[in-house]
Amino acid sequence: MKYVGAHVSASGGVENAPVNAHKIGAKAFALFTKNQRQWFSAPLTRENIDGFKANCEKYGYSPGHILPHDSYLINLGNPVPENLDKSRKAFLDEMQRCEQLGLELLNFHPGSHLKQISEETCLRTIAESINMALDKTKGVTAVIENTAGQGTNLGYRFDHLQYIISLVDDKSRVGVCLDTCHTYTAGYDIKSESGYKTTFEEFEQTVGFKYLKGLHLNDSKKELASRVDRHDSIGKGFLGLEPFRRIMNDPRFDNMPMILETPDTDLWEEEIRLLYSFVTS
Repeated sequence: MKYVGAHVSASGGVENAPVNAHKIGAKAFALFTKNQRQWFSAPLTRENIDGFKANCEKYGYSPGHILPHDSYLINLGNPVPENLDKSRKAFLDEMQRCEQLGLELLNFHPGSHLKQISEETCLRTIAESINMALDKTKGVTAVIENTAGQGTNLGYRFDHLQYIISLVDDKSRVGVCLDTCHTYTAGYDIKSESGYKTTFEEFEQTVGFKYLKGLHLNDSKKELASRVDRHDSIGKGFLGLEPFRRIMNDPRFDNMPMILETPDTDLWEEEIRLLYSFVTS
């Protein structure tokens, strides 16, 4: 079964996120557990935590179908020691918030070398950052999102993801989220039928579907291998509808959160209905 939703607002408190997801007919959802534009935020209150859990139960959202996203400020591969320390503390705070909310996953962008260290050193630093957070938490899986490779961002190649995972001590608590826009603009042709087949064969061989914990469903405003991260509404970008039709009928993507991060939030309800209309069996 497919669990499609969107990255909904948690404005006014995390307890509002499941309510907002329900309003658009989502079977899964993503959220920020704190303000994504600030390094640190006030701790979650008992009211926040109890309200979130109650609303998830009310609307039928299980932890495995909720994919929170950490702050965009965090860079777990930062080459500057004081900034790396700041990122690691913020990431641990995000993991602990998920722990408090009874969530099982935390999605994050791996990190950037900022042209100051080698790619390998950066990837090793990211893995070390993950290990530090896992050592201080329990029950939450660190979910690495593939990137478009814009700027100095790493994680745009499947072998980057594999290398990070290989250095994580507790492999039962590390996973991957694939973003369709990022995958395409990083150079993996999921648009054509043959490219789709080849891409996911390579993913299985390099990383393994056992590590796949979720998808971000986004069309792309930029072309194949452009290395630019610009999301578009489903069917309105360079990917078109066919890759999403394939995904919705591909059993390898069953039973995981599939999250829209498309730019027009007013279309989310319509996009969710469209995606489910593709299911043929």
